[in-house]
Amino acid sequence: MSSEAGTSTFVIRWINFLTMLIAVGIVGFGVWMNSHHDSCRKSLTLPVIGLGAVIFVVSVVGFWGALKNNSILLWIYLILLCIILVAILLFTVLAFIITNNVSGHNVEGLRYKEYQLQDYSSWFLKQLNNSHNWGQLKSCLVKSDDCNNLSKKYKTLKQYKSAKLSPIEAGCCRPPSECGYLAVNASFYDMSFHPISSNKDCRLYKNSKSTKCYNCDSCKAGVAQYMKVEWRVVAIFNIILFVVLSTIYFVGCCARRHASWSNSKVLKG
Repeated sequence: MSSEAGTSTFVIRWINFLTMLIAVGIVGFGVWMNSHHDSCRKSLTLPVIGLGAVIFVVSVVGFWGALKNNSILLWIYLILLCIILVAILLFTVLAFIITNNVSGHNVEGLRYKEYQLQDYSSWFLKQLNNSHNWGQLKSCLVKSDDCNNLSKKYKTLKQYKSAKLSPIEAGCCRPPSECGYLAVNASFYDMSFHPISSNKDCRLYKNSKSTKCYNCDSCKAGVAQYMKVEWRVVAIFNIILFVVLSTIYFVGCCARRHASWSNSKVLKG
């Protein structure tokens, strides 16, 4: 038992040493993001730095507990790790629930789908319909090259019509198909006639680079679809992380038992 427990203590020690280095890197990346004036990156600064700080604190406790063979520190380490595991599990389940049952709508003649805001969960609707949240997101979209690059990517109208646009390009850079506006090129639509649809997005769309369809529900739906895909990727990553941390947790339990056994042996001696 002593040999196995000693091995587990050694493993915990070095795993946490490595995670400390990773945590320092995460915090450094967060500080680098904060040094940029791009509001899109700055919005992610606090979560990134917070994640790095939490990983660093937990790793220090685990490393020091394994190094000193201290059962109290290892108990604290296991409790913190257990809280992280529960948080990851809850977030992953929530991510799959929120991003479920949205597949988009096929449009005849197009190789991509169009998305409608009402198809998404109430959580997405609440976040995207919040004027402050959408103001920041819209600012990021205007600054990005997603819409501005369409005319560079697709030189001719034929290329543009056969393109497979991303959800954000389809929702934010062009009016919905139901409006009936005819595309002149990848960045300009003929709006000389009244739209054939009562969809308010038809009136909100403008050919101006700073306006496009950034105020449209179709744009919000495109962002929601992008977020859905990103959340699914994060959820899958979290499943892998959950398995890895669970393994570390069980190894930590062995190290904690060894520390308790060693301390009781010293007291008896």
